[in-house]
Amino acid sequence: MSKFELPSLPYSFDALEPYIDAQTMEIHHGKHHGGYVNKLNAAVGGTELESISLSDLMKDVSKYPVAVRNNGGGHFNHSLFWTVMGPNKGGEPTGELADKINSTFGSFTDFKDKFSTAAATRFGSGWAWLLVADGNLVVTSTPNQDNPTMDVAEVQGTPILGLDVWEHAYYLKYQNRRPEYITNFWNVVNWEEVAGRFKEA
Repeated sequence: MSKFELPSLPYSFDALEPYIDAQTMEIHHGKHHGGYVNKLNAAVGGTELESISLSDLMKDVSKYPVAVRNNGGGHFNHSLFWTVMGPNKGGEPTGELADKINSTFGSFTDFKDKFSTAAATRFGSGWAWLLVADGNLVVTSTPNQDNPTMDVAEVQGTPILGLDVWEHAYYLKYQNRRPEYITNFWNVVNWEEVAGRFKEA
C-alpha cells in the first residue's frame, strides 16, 4: 500500500461552477494532484523517508531530493486548496479571523487587494498564501509547489488560505486571464475552514 494517498474532493467536480469549471476540477484533482502523490510515493519508496509524515518532510525539505520538494509540496498544497473552497461559499469571514484581518490589513477589502496582487504578480507558476507567523497574519507567495511550511520558504508560517496560480488551475476556462480567475476565487472561499485553520495555528 502506498504511503501517501490522494484525498477525495469534499464536493462534486461541478460544485464550484460557474467560477471553477468541472473539467478543470476533474483534471486538476485526478491528474495533477494524483500525479504529485504518485511521484512522491516513488521518491520516498524503499527509503527512510517512508516513515516521515508529510508535514515533517516539508519542515526539513532542504535535506531531501528535489522530487520530494516538488511532489511533496504539490500534495501538501493541493490537500489544503480543496478544503478552503466550497459551493455556496464566498462572502466575508466573521469572528476572530475577521477582526484579525481588519486589524492587520485595515479592512477585508484591503486584504483581498493584497492577496489578489500576490497571486497576480507571482511570475510563472506558484501559489498565493495567507499564513499565520508568530501570531500575525501575513500575505505572501511562493514559486512552483513551495509553501510557507518549508524550511526553504522566504516567509515561513502556517498557511490557512492558498490559491493555486499554476496555469493548469485556470487555463481551460480563463486562458491567460489570471486576474479574472483570482477575482472569481473569492466566490468559493470557505471562510469557515479558513477560520478553523486560523484557530489551530
